[in-house]
Amino acid sequence: MKTIDCRGLSCPEPVVRTKRAISGEKELTVIVDNIAAKENVSRLANALSYKVTVKEDGGEYTLIIKK
Repeated sequence: MKTIDCRGLSCPEPVVRTKRAISGEKELTVIVDNIAAKENVSRLANALSYKVTVKEDGGEYTLIIKK
């Protein structure tokens, strides 16, 4: 499983990196540290027919994206 660390990046960079990495992947983990990035990456994954599970830990969000 591929992991994308997008902490410290503001949108749209986490979305761009996720879109680039998600191609052909069955499962992907994306780590972000702001709500806007969490929502935008989740929206992208849902639009591409992926299921998203979000875990929060001290202001960081781990998004597990599965086909």
